[in-house]
Amino acid sequence: MTRTPITPGQVARHLRQQGELGGNPVFLGDLSAEEALLLVVGGRDKEISSKDPGTGADGVGTPPGSVLPDYEALRSEALACSRCNLAQTRTNVVFSDGNPSARLVVVGEAPGAEEDRTGRAFVGRAGKLLDLLLGTIGMARESSAYICNVLKCRPPGNRNPLPGEMEVCSPFLRRQIELIVPEAILALGAVSGQFLTGKGLPLGQLRGEVYSYGGAPVVVTYHPAALLRNPGWTQATWDDLQLLRQVLDGA
Repeated sequence: MTRTPITPGQVARHLRQQGELGGNPVFLGDLSAEEALLLVVGGRDKEISSKDPGTGADGVGTPPGSVLPDYEALRSEALACSRCNLAQTRTNVVFSDGNPSARLVVVGEAPGAEEDRTGRAFVGRAGKLLDLLLGTIGMARESSAYICNVLKCRPPGNRNPLPGEMEVCSPFLRRQIELIVPEAILALGAVSGQFLTGKGLPLGQLRGEVYSYGGAPVVVTYHPAALLRNPGWTQATWDDLQLLRQVLDGA
């Protein structure tokens, strides 16, 4: 099938129109039209319902019933963690953002500078782009997405996580997924994709398939920060999101 090229201006107009028509909130922020190109027109013809999250005092939804004490205990343990040398260089532990009763868990590799400063996962330009991408499949961090990383502390200079760091930190991620029991997991980037699939393949070879982690289906795609640098991966990312949408529709 031949795809009709879509211009950055068309995408930007589409996003704004969706907001005006009462669709999911769209926050273009300081993204340029070229960066908005990473969103392909469409994806809002069928809304995906989310669980009723409830909202805690901090504005983040909380899981119901007996899960809450276990979740808060895990979070407290992570915030006080000193298992590796990253505890000496971090400003904040970045445990998560979004809703712990979400349908979808989104996993990146490690916090960046802005995340380290704020203690929140996926903020700044990459975070804004992630929100837009999630919005195209009816997901939002405030209600239906839970966002975290394999590492909870920023590696100096934003270098890749070291194997020893992942070994001591990944039990937090495993437990997060166990407590949340998501309907699906979206892995962003090679580090996350390799960890969740158990396959040491390049990202390009991990894409396009549905894996399983802890009983939840896993879809792998490009990290939003990488997309900002490489707009040529737009169509591939859109295809991955449609695969994820199919998984959620069938959950």
